[in-house]
Amino acid sequence: MHYDVAIVGAGPVGLCLARAFGLQGLRVALVERQPQAALEEPAFDGREIALTHASMRLLHELGAWRHIPADQVFPLRSARVMDRDLAQALTVTPQGGEDRLGNLVANHLIRRAAWLAMRETPGVDLYAGARIQAVHAGADEARLGLEDGTTVQARLLVAADSRFSETRRALGIDADLHDFGKSMLVCRMRHEQPHHHAAWEWFGLDQTLALLPLEEHLAGAVLTLPGEQARALSQAGPEAFAREMERRYGGRLGRMELAGSRHLYPLVATWARRLVGPRLALAGDAAVGMHPVTAHGFNLGLASVERLSDLAATALRQGRDLGDPFLLARYERRHRRGSWPLFQATRAIVGLYTDARPPARWLRAAALRASAAVPPFRRLLAAGLTDAGPVDPTPLQRLRAGLAALRPG
Repeated sequence: MHYDVAIVGAGPVGLCLARAFGLQGLRVALVERQPQAALEEPAFDGREIALTHASMRLLHELGAWRHIPADQVFPLRSARVMDRDLAQALTVTPQGGEDRLGNLVANHLIRRAAWLAMRETPGVDLYAGARIQAVHAGADEARLGLEDGTTVQARLLVAADSRFSETRRALGIDADLHDFGKSMLVCRMRHEQPHHHAAWEWFGLDQTLALLPLEEHLAGAVLTLPGEQARALSQAGPEAFAREMERRYGGRLGRMELAGSRHLYPLVATWARRLVGPRLALAGDAAVGMHPVTAHGFNLGLASVERLSDLAATALRQGRDLGDPFLLARYERRHRRGSWPLFQATRAIVGLYTDARPPARWLRAAALRASAAVPPFRRLLAAGLTDAGPVDPTPLQRLRAGLAALRPG
Protein backbone atom coordinates (compact mmCIF):
# COMPACT_ATOMS: atom_id res chain seq x y z
CA MET A 1 0.00 0.00 0.00
CA HIS A 2 1.26 3.46 -0.92
CA TYR A 3 0.83 6.46 1.40
CA ASP A 4 2.11 9.97 1.80
CA VAL A 5 3.03 9.42 5.45
CA ALA A 6 3.46 6.32 7.61
CA ILE A 7 3.35 6.87 11.38
CA VAL A 8 4.57 4.22 13.81
CA GLY A 9 2.85 4.55 17.18
CA ALA A 10 -0.76 5.45 17.94
CA GLY A 11 -0.21 7.14 21.27
CA PRO A 12 -1.65 10.65 21.65
CA VAL A 13 1.18 12.19 19.60
CA GLY A 14 0.83 9.66 16.79
CA LEU A 15 -2.95 10.07 16.73
CA CYS A 16 -2.67 13.86 16.64
CA LEU A 17 -0.11 13.63 13.84
CA ALA A 18 -2.41 11.41 11.79
CA ARG A 19 -5.22 13.93 12.30
CA ALA A 20 -2.99 16.89 11.36
CA PHE A 21 -1.70 15.24 8.18
CA GLY A 22 -5.15 13.95 7.23
CA LEU A 23 -6.67 17.43 7.53
CA GLN A 24 -4.20 18.54 4.87
CA GLY A 25 -5.50 15.90 2.46
CA LEU A 26 -2.60 13.49 2.85
CA ARG A 27 -2.96 9.72 2.85
CA VAL A 28 -1.74 8.36 6.17
CA ALA A 29 -0.92 4.87 7.48
CA LEU A 30 -0.99 4.61 11.28
CA VAL A 31 0.74 1.47 12.54
CA GLU A 32 0.25 0.36 16.16
CA ARG A 33 1.03 -2.89 17.96
CA GLN A 34 -1.88 -2.53 20.42
CA PRO A 35 -5.27 -3.93 19.39
CA GLN A 36 -7.91 -1.46 18.26
CA ALA A 37 -10.02 -2.03 21.38
CA ALA A 38 -7.22 -0.62 23.55
CA LEU A 39 -7.14 2.52 21.40
CA GLU A 40 -10.90 2.98 21.42
CA GLU A 41 -11.22 2.78 25.22
CA PRO A 42 -7.83 3.54 26.79
CA ALA A 43 -7.62 2.51 30.42
CA PHE A 44 -6.99 4.97 33.25
CA ASP A 45 -3.23 4.99 33.83
CA GLY A 46 -2.92 7.38 36.76
CA ARG A 47 -1.24 10.15 34.78
CA GLU A 48 -2.59 13.71 34.81
CA ILE A 49 -1.32 15.97 32.02
CA ALA A 50 -0.69 19.69 32.58
CA LEU A 51 -1.62 21.31 29.26
CA THR A 52 -0.24 24.72 28.37
CA HIS A 53 -2.37 27.26 26.51
CA ALA A 54 -0.45 26.51 23.29
CA SER A 55 -1.25 22.80 23.62
CA MET A 56 -4.91 23.52 24.23
CA ARG A 57 -4.97 25.73 21.13
CA LEU A 58 -3.56 22.91 19.01
CA LEU A 59 -6.01 20.35 20.43
CA HIS A 60 -8.83 22.78 19.55
CA GLU A 61 -7.48 23.19 16.01
CA LEU A 62 -7.26 19.41 15.57
CA GLY A 63 -10.84 18.94 16.77
CA ALA A 64 -9.77 16.78 19.72
CA TRP A 65 -10.66 19.18 22.52
CA ARG A 66 -14.42 18.84 21.99
CA HIS A 67 -14.13 15.14 22.82
CA ILE A 68 -12.80 15.84 26.34
CA PRO A 69 -15.65 16.07 28.89
CA ALA A 70 -15.81 19.63 30.23
CA ASP A 71 -16.23 18.43 33.81
CA GLN A 72 -12.92 16.53 33.53
CA VAL A 73 -10.89 19.64 32.69
CA PHE A 74 -9.41 21.11 35.87
CA PRO A 75 -7.87 24.59 36.09
CA LEU A 76 -4.29 25.06 37.20
CA ARG A 77 -4.45 28.43 39.00
CA SER A 78 -0.89 28.53 40.31
CA ALA A 79 2.23 26.44 40.83
CA ARG A 80 4.49 26.22 43.88
CA VAL A 81 8.02 24.84 44.06
CA MET A 82 9.22 23.94 47.56
CA ASP A 83 12.36 22.52 49.12
CA ARG A 84 12.48 20.55 52.37
CA ASP A 85 14.97 23.01 53.82
CA LEU A 86 13.03 26.15 52.98
CA ALA A 87 9.64 27.29 54.16
CA GLN A 88 9.48 29.90 51.38
CA ALA A 89 8.20 28.67 48.01
CA LEU A 90 8.63 29.87 44.45
CA THR A 91 5.05 30.63 43.39
CA VAL A 92 4.06 31.15 39.75
CA THR A 93 0.69 32.75 38.94
CA PRO A 94 -0.97 33.68 35.62
CA GLN A 95 -0.14 36.98 33.93
CA GLY A 96 -1.84 39.20 31.37
CA GLY A 97 -5.39 38.75 32.59
CA GLU A 98 -5.38 34.94 32.36
CA ASP A 99 -7.20 33.08 35.12
CA ARG A 100 -5.03 29.93 34.94
CA LEU A 101 -1.60 28.70 33.97
CA GLY A 102 -3.17 25.81 32.09
CA ASN A 103 -5.50 22.87 32.56
CA LEU A 104 -5.09 19.38 33.96
CA VAL A 105 -6.62 16.50 32.02
CA ALA A 106 -6.22 12.77 32.61
CA ASN A 107 -3.94 11.12 30.06
CA HIS A 108 -6.46 8.43 29.09
CA LEU A 109 -9.04 11.11 28.24
CA ILE A 110 -6.55 12.89 25.97
CA ARG A 111 -5.78 9.58 24.27
CA ARG A 112 -9.48 8.89 23.72
CA ALA A 113 -10.12 12.40 22.40
CA ALA A 114 -7.20 12.10 19.97
CA TRP A 115 -8.53 8.70 18.86
CA LEU A 116 -12.02 10.08 18.16
CA ALA A 117 -10.60 13.01 16.22
CA MET A 118 -8.41 10.68 14.15
CA ARG A 119 -11.36 8.42 13.33
CA GLU A 120 -13.20 11.40 11.88
CA THR A 121 -10.35 12.08 9.48
CA PRO A 122 -10.56 10.90 5.86
CA GLY A 123 -7.49 9.32 4.33
CA VAL A 124 -6.14 7.67 7.50
CA ASP A 125 -5.78 3.87 7.52
CA LEU A 126 -5.17 2.18 10.87
CA TYR A 127 -3.06 -0.97 11.13
CA ALA A 128 -3.83 -2.03 14.71
CA GLY A 129 -2.37 -5.10 16.37
CA ALA A 130 0.44 -4.90 13.82
CA ARG A 131 3.97 -6.19 14.34
CA ILE A 132 6.74 -4.62 12.28
CA GLN A 133 9.31 -7.05 10.92
CA ALA A 134 11.32 -4.75 8.65
CA VAL A 135 11.93 -1.00 8.41
CA HIS A 136 13.53 0.92 5.58
CA ALA A 137 13.96 4.67 5.15
CA GLY A 138 16.13 5.79 2.25
CA ALA A 139 16.42 8.36 -0.49
CA ASP A 140 13.90 6.47 -2.63
CA GLU A 141 11.11 5.69 -0.14
CA ALA A 142 10.20 4.64 3.37
CA ARG A 143 8.87 1.13 3.83
CA LEU A 144 7.45 -1.00 6.64
CA GLY A 145 7.14 -4.76 6.40
CA LEU A 146 4.44 -6.09 8.73
CA GLU A 147 4.29 -9.56 10.24
CA ASP A 148 1.15 -10.47 8.27
CA GLY A 149 2.94 -9.83 4.97
CA THR A 150 1.59 -6.33 4.36
CA THR A 151 4.04 -3.77 2.99
CA VAL A 152 3.42 -0.10 3.76
CA GLN A 153 5.25 2.37 1.51
CA ALA A 154 5.38 6.11 2.15
CA ARG A 155 7.15 9.31 1.17
CA LEU A 156 7.76 10.10 4.84
CA LEU A 157 8.09 7.85 7.89
CA VAL A 158 7.45 9.28 11.37
CA ALA A 159 8.51 7.33 14.47
CA ALA A 160 6.28 8.20 17.43
CA ASP A 161 6.61 4.89 19.27
CA SER A 162 7.76 5.98 22.76
CA ARG A 163 11.08 6.93 24.32
CA PHE A 164 12.20 3.31 23.86
CA SER A 165 11.41 3.53 20.13
CA GLU A 166 12.14 0.31 18.27
CA THR A 167 11.84 2.17 14.98
CA ARG A 168 14.55 4.62 16.01
CA ARG A 169 16.81 1.74 16.99
CA ALA A 170 16.08 -0.25 13.82
CA LEU A 171 17.16 2.71 11.69
CA GLY A 172 20.42 3.13 13.58
CA ILE A 173 19.69 6.38 15.41
CA ASP A 174 21.29 6.32 18.82
CA ALA A 175 19.90 8.15 21.82
CA ASP A 176 21.13 9.27 25.20
CA LEU A 177 19.04 7.41 27.78
CA HIS A 178 19.41 8.54 31.35
CA ASP A 179 17.99 6.10 33.88
CA PHE A 180 17.42 7.99 37.12
CA GLY A 181 17.26 4.74 39.07
CA LYS A 182 13.88 5.69 40.47
CA SER A 183 10.22 5.03 39.82
CA MET A 184 7.24 7.34 39.74
CA LEU A 185 4.21 6.19 41.71
CA VAL A 186 1.02 7.96 40.58
CA CYS A 187 -2.53 7.80 41.88
CA ARG A 188 -5.47 9.98 42.86
CA MET A 189 -5.98 10.97 46.48
CA ARG A 190 -8.90 12.58 48.28
CA HIS A 191 -7.79 14.96 50.99
CA GLU A 192 -9.31 16.97 53.81
CA GLN A 193 -7.75 20.38 53.19
CA PRO A 194 -8.37 22.32 49.93
CA HIS A 195 -5.56 22.74 47.43
CA HIS A 196 -6.98 25.94 45.85
CA HIS A 197 -6.07 24.55 42.42
CA ALA A 198 -2.35 25.04 43.08
CA ALA A 199 0.16 22.50 41.81
CA TRP A 200 3.01 21.54 44.12
CA GLU A 201 6.49 20.35 43.35
CA TRP A 202 8.13 19.46 46.64
CA PHE A 203 11.72 18.23 46.77
CA GLY A 204 12.46 16.24 49.91
CA LEU A 205 15.27 14.04 51.12
CA ASP A 206 15.40 10.95 48.86
CA GLN A 207 11.95 11.68 47.45
CA THR A 208 10.14 14.14 45.21
CA LEU A 209 6.45 14.86 45.72
CA ALA A 210 4.04 16.52 43.33
CA LEU A 211 0.40 17.45 43.71
CA LEU A 212 -1.76 17.99 40.62
CA PRO A 213 -5.05 19.70 41.60
CA LEU A 214 -8.28 18.25 40.24
CA GLU A 215 -11.49 18.75 42.20
CA GLU A 216 -11.00 20.94 45.28
CA HIS A 217 -10.50 17.92 47.54
CA LEU A 218 -9.14 15.53 44.92
CA ALA A 219 -5.65 15.58 43.42
CA GLY A 220 -3.23 13.55 41.41
CA ALA A 221 -0.39 12.50 43.70
CA VAL A 222 3.05 11.83 42.25
CA LEU A 223 5.75 10.29 44.41
CA THR A 224 9.27 9.64 43.09
CA LEU A 225 11.30 7.07 45.03
CA PRO A 226 14.02 4.46 44.46
CA GLY A 227 12.43 1.62 42.52
CA GLU A 228 12.09 -0.97 45.27
CA GLN A 229 10.69 1.55 47.76
CA ALA A 230 8.13 2.68 45.21
CA ARG A 231 7.13 -0.92 44.46
CA ALA A 232 6.71 -1.79 48.13
CA LEU A 233 4.61 1.31 48.79
CA SER A 234 2.41 0.62 45.78
CA GLN A 235 1.55 -2.78 47.26
CA ALA A 236 0.63 -1.51 50.74
CA GLY A 237 -2.99 -1.83 51.83
CA PRO A 238 -5.21 1.19 51.07
CA GLU A 239 -5.39 2.32 54.70
CA ALA A 240 -1.65 1.95 55.33
CA PHE A 241 -0.92 3.66 52.03
CA ALA A 242 -3.14 6.64 52.90
CA ARG A 243 -1.46 7.10 56.29
CA GLU A 244 1.97 6.94 54.67
CA MET A 245 0.99 9.55 52.08
CA GLU A 246 -0.27 11.82 54.85
CA ARG A 247 3.14 11.53 56.48
CA ARG A 248 5.06 12.15 53.30
CA TYR A 249 2.98 15.24 52.49
CA GLY A 250 3.74 16.55 55.96
CA GLY A 251 0.10 16.64 57.00
CA ARG A 252 -0.43 19.70 54.80
CA LEU A 253 -3.54 18.21 53.20
CA GLY A 254 -5.07 16.78 56.35
CA ARG A 255 -6.51 13.30 56.23
CA MET A 256 -5.98 11.53 52.89
CA GLU A 257 -7.72 8.62 51.19
CA LEU A 258 -6.77 6.59 48.12
CA ALA A 259 -9.22 7.30 45.27
CA GLY A 260 -8.53 4.62 42.67
CA SER A 261 -5.70 2.52 41.31
CA ARG A 262 -1.97 3.02 41.73
CA HIS A 263 0.54 2.93 38.86
CA LEU A 264 4.33 2.69 38.66
CA TYR A 265 6.57 4.07 35.88
CA PRO A 266 10.37 3.89 35.62
CA LEU A 267 12.06 7.28 35.29
CA VAL A 268 14.11 7.38 32.10
CA ALA A 269 14.85 10.50 30.07
CA THR A 270 15.69 10.24 26.35
CA TRP A 271 17.42 12.57 23.93
CA ALA A 272 17.80 11.26 20.36
CA ARG A 273 21.15 12.14 18.78
CA ARG A 274 19.36 12.83 15.49
CA LEU A 275 15.71 13.74 14.93
CA VAL A 276 15.64 13.11 11.18
CA GLY A 277 17.12 10.88 8.51
CA PRO A 278 16.36 10.06 4.88
CA ARG A 279 12.56 10.28 4.67
CA LEU A 280 12.39 9.96 8.46
CA ALA A 281 11.40 12.16 11.38
CA LEU A 282 11.17 11.38 15.09
CA ALA A 283 8.29 12.83 17.10
CA GLY A 284 7.04 12.83 20.66
CA ASP A 285 9.00 10.79 23.20
CA ALA A 286 10.89 9.01 20.42
CA ALA A 287 12.63 12.36 19.86
CA VAL A 288 12.72 13.83 23.37
CA GLY A 289 11.55 11.95 26.46
CA MET A 290 11.38 14.33 29.41
CA HIS A 291 11.69 13.71 33.15
CA PRO A 292 8.13 14.40 34.41
CA VAL A 293 9.22 17.01 36.99
CA THR A 294 8.19 19.89 34.69
CA ALA A 295 5.05 18.12 33.37
CA HIS A 296 6.06 19.27 29.87
CA GLY A 297 6.53 15.95 28.08
CA PHE A 298 3.24 15.88 26.19
CA ASN A 299 3.44 19.61 25.49
CA LEU A 300 6.77 19.01 23.73
CA GLY A 301 5.16 16.11 21.88
CA LEU A 302 2.40 18.39 20.61
CA ALA A 303 5.06 20.91 19.58
CA SER A 304 6.56 18.22 17.34
CA VAL A 305 3.08 17.67 15.87
CA GLU A 306 2.77 21.37 15.04
CA ARG A 307 6.26 21.52 13.52
CA LEU A 308 5.74 18.43 11.35
CA SER A 309 2.32 19.70 10.28
CA ASP A 310 4.02 22.92 9.20
CA LEU A 311 6.59 20.86 7.26
CA ALA A 312 3.76 19.17 5.35
CA ALA A 313 1.98 22.48 4.73
CA THR A 314 5.17 24.00 3.32
CA ALA A 315 5.77 20.99 1.07
CA LEU A 316 2.21 21.08 -0.28
CA ARG A 317 2.23 24.85 -0.78
CA GLN A 318 5.56 24.83 -2.62
CA GLY A 319 5.06 21.57 -4.50
CA ARG A 320 7.98 19.90 -2.72
CA ASP A 321 8.51 16.31 -1.60
CA LEU A 322 7.41 15.47 1.95
CA GLY A 323 10.78 13.80 2.40
CA ASP A 324 12.71 16.86 1.21
CA PRO A 325 15.95 16.79 3.28
CA PHE A 326 15.96 20.59 3.62
CA LEU A 327 12.48 20.60 5.13
CA LEU A 328 13.43 17.76 7.47
CA ALA A 329 16.59 19.61 8.52
CA ARG A 330 14.47 22.68 9.31
CA TYR A 331 12.15 20.55 11.44
CA GLU A 332 15.14 19.20 13.35
CA ARG A 333 16.56 22.68 13.97
CA ARG A 334 13.22 24.01 15.17
CA HIS A 335 12.47 21.08 17.47
CA ARG A 336 16.00 21.00 18.87
CA ARG A 337 15.89 24.74 19.55
CA GLY A 338 12.48 24.44 21.18
CA SER A 339 13.35 21.39 23.32
CA TRP A 340 16.99 21.67 24.32
CA PRO A 341 16.78 24.50 26.91
CA LEU A 342 13.91 22.87 28.79
CA PHE A 343 15.46 19.40 28.59
CA GLN A 344 18.80 20.58 29.95
CA ALA A 345 17.22 22.80 32.60
CA THR A 346 15.12 19.85 33.78
CA ARG A 347 18.19 17.62 34.04
CA ALA A 348 19.96 20.31 36.07
CA ILE A 349 16.98 20.85 38.39
CA VAL A 350 16.56 17.12 39.00
CA GLY A 351 20.27 16.72 39.66
CA LEU A 352 20.41 19.63 42.09
CA TYR A 353 17.19 18.98 43.97
CA THR A 354 17.73 15.26 44.44
CA ASP A 355 21.30 15.64 45.73
CA ALA A 356 21.26 15.10 49.51
CA ARG A 357 24.78 16.41 50.15
CA PRO A 358 24.97 19.60 52.27
CA PRO A 359 26.53 21.84 49.54
CA ALA A 360 23.74 20.96 47.12
CA ARG A 361 21.09 21.56 49.79
CA TRP A 362 22.56 25.00 50.46
CA LEU A 363 22.77 25.84 46.75
CA ARG A 364 19.18 24.84 45.93
CA ALA A 365 17.82 26.77 48.90
CA ALA A 366 19.75 29.84 47.73
CA ALA A 367 18.51 29.36 44.14
CA LEU A 368 14.91 29.02 45.28
CA ARG A 369 15.14 32.14 47.46
CA ALA A 370 16.64 34.13 44.61
CA SER A 371 14.02 32.95 42.10
CA ALA A 372 11.16 33.68 44.48
CA ALA A 373 12.50 37.19 45.08
CA VAL A 374 12.71 38.18 41.38
CA PRO A 375 9.25 39.04 39.96
CA PRO A 376 10.40 39.19 36.29
CA PHE A 377 11.64 35.59 36.54
CA ARG A 378 8.24 34.43 37.80
CA ARG A 379 6.49 36.40 35.06
CA LEU A 380 8.69 34.79 32.39
CA LEU A 381 7.77 31.32 33.70
CA ALA A 382 4.08 32.20 33.66
CA ALA A 383 4.31 33.70 30.16
CA GLY A 384 5.79 30.48 28.82
CA LEU A 385 2.78 28.52 30.09
CA THR A 386 0.02 30.95 29.09
CA ASP A 387 1.31 31.91 25.62
CA ALA A 388 -1.12 30.36 23.14
CA GLY A 389 0.78 31.53 20.06
CA PRO A 390 2.74 29.41 17.57
CA VAL A 391 5.45 27.16 18.95
CA ASP A 392 8.09 28.95 16.87
CA PRO A 393 7.47 32.70 17.10
CA THR A 394 9.49 35.13 15.04
CA PRO A 395 12.42 36.97 16.70
CA LEU A 396 10.26 40.10 16.92
CA GLN A 397 7.46 38.14 18.60
CA ARG A 398 9.97 36.69 21.07
CA LEU A 399 11.30 40.16 21.88
CA ARG A 400 7.83 41.59 22.44
CA ALA A 401 6.83 38.66 24.67
CA GLY A 402 10.03 38.98 26.70
CA LEU A 403 9.56 42.71 27.22
CA ALA A 404 5.94 42.19 28.24
CA ALA A 405 6.95 39.57 30.80
CA LEU A 406 9.64 41.83 32.26
CA ARG A 407 7.36 44.86 32.49
CA PRO A 408 6.06 45.47 36.05
CA GLY A 409 2.36 45.03 36.74
